[in-house]
Amino acid sequence: MGKIIAVANQKGGVGKTTTTVNLAASLGVLEKKVLLIDADPQANATSGLGLDVDSIEFGTYQLLEHTRTAEESIHETSSPNVDLIPAHIDLVAIEIELVDKDQREYMLKKALEPVKDAYDYILIDCAPSLGLLTLNALTASDSVIIPIQCEYFALEGLGKLLNTVKSVQKIHNPNLDIEGMLLTMFDSRLRLSNQVVEEVRKHFSDMVFDTIIQRNIRLSEAPSYGESIIKYDASSKGATNYLNLANEVLKKNKETA
Repeated sequence: MGKIIAVANQKGGVGKTTTTVNLAASLGVLEKKVLLIDADPQANATSGLGLDVDSIEFGTYQLLEHTRTAEESIHETSSPNVDLIPAHIDLVAIEIELVDKDQREYMLKKALEPVKDAYDYILIDCAPSLGLLTLNALTASDSVIIPIQCEYFALEGLGKLLNTVKSVQKIHNPNLDIEGMLLTMFDSRLRLSNQVVEEVRKHFSDMVFDTIIQRNIRLSEAPSYGESIIKYDASSKGATNYLNLANEVLKKNKETA
């Protein structure tokens, strides 16, 4: 049975999409079958895996509206073993359209049930907000990965996100777990980066992944070619970091299986 993991943080620019795309590609290379769901209207995960956003007819929007099934919304990608349910700017409207629907927080959970067993991992790239889209993702998920950038305001807003996770656990999804906090955009030359790592590890100890994602030029170049870092430059530091993260996720899930 597939494990559903949301990648969430209401702060923008912390490495959510980079993490979702490259963790999916790394798990795919390690021979796991992966479905990536782009639940962000900016659709960066969709273009980051080489799909033309403007030519998309069916995706997350239709899935949440229940006008298309998950099977009909799935697109193949050039990344080995990685499928995608893409996003489009029309996803912006979904929060308004779902607002008066019954069970609106469960739309994604219901839509994914028929395909859950077809994949080892389903990763959801969340929008940088705590709105209805992110709520749907957290309600549908077994766990959540929280990327935290190694910068000055890293811990700001984290309390709010953890409170949201708690209230989702209480009201919608008692089984939601924190898969781990992931330190991103680390620059070993900066004292501040090292201080943030220390601070996060001190506060959250076991909840923090051992893997740290370092700042890496190749990692920021890859999306403009519509490729994951694994495909763009498998020998780069970024690729090594994400393969380490994938191995850590696999090890953690073997231990808890």
